[in-house]
Amino acid sequence: MTEGFTFDDVSVVMGTYNEEAAIGQVLADVDRVTDGRAEVVCVDGSSDRTPDIAREHGACVVEQEPQGYGVAVRTALLAADRPVVVTTDCDDTYPMEALPRFLDYINEGYDVVSGDRLYHGAETMPRFNRLGNHAFALLASALLGKRVHDTTTGMRAYRRELIEQIEWTENTGLSAELLLRPRARGYRVREEPIEYAERLGETKLDPLTGGWEIARSIVEVCLQERFR
Repeated sequence: MTEGFTFDDVSVVMGTYNEEAAIGQVLADVDRVTDGRAEVVCVDGSSDRTPDIAREHGACVVEQEPQGYGVAVRTALLAADRPVVVTTDCDDTYPMEALPRFLDYINEGYDVVSGDRLYHGAETMPRFNRLGNHAFALLASALLGKRVHDTTTGMRAYRRELIEQIEWTENTGLSAELLLRPRARGYRVREEPIEYAERLGETKLDPLTGGWEIARSIVEVCLQERFR
């Protein structure tokens, strides 16, 4: 049964850290695609102009000390107050043009719509990162016993009640946890192919240490869910 959510029911949330090169474009794209109707929440620990630019675009900015990716995104998720919550990154890699499609799938009854960057090859992603993301998906699928395709994508849509019903525990690996726990618990999850662009600005994540933390998170979350 279609519930008829519109962009007036959508919060777009992100953690931001020194992304002044890209944040304005991301927020302009959100505003253009949603006709300015979506709420935008940024949780920011920047030392540059990122929070000022976000406010200039009408975003609600929650400032806090930098504590890592997961802390920022989890705070943003819980700060949003609309029934559909969309996560994205602030580096202009994700296509805001996919937002109407994501909302359509939520209206069809999906609890999570997860952007699958790897479906189209993600050729703009550094090769090491791309291979790592394929490895994460294989690891998660094997441990969970259910197929997943892109565990670390930053663009997803969720029903708000799902966000509130699950206890989220990871930091660097939160992006994987946000897919794996709902998938394991029988929520209706769709992985939807999206394009992935080259990022604006410098990456903040070291691929080796970050990759290790993500792999650890995948193992811990999958085992917790298998034996809960």
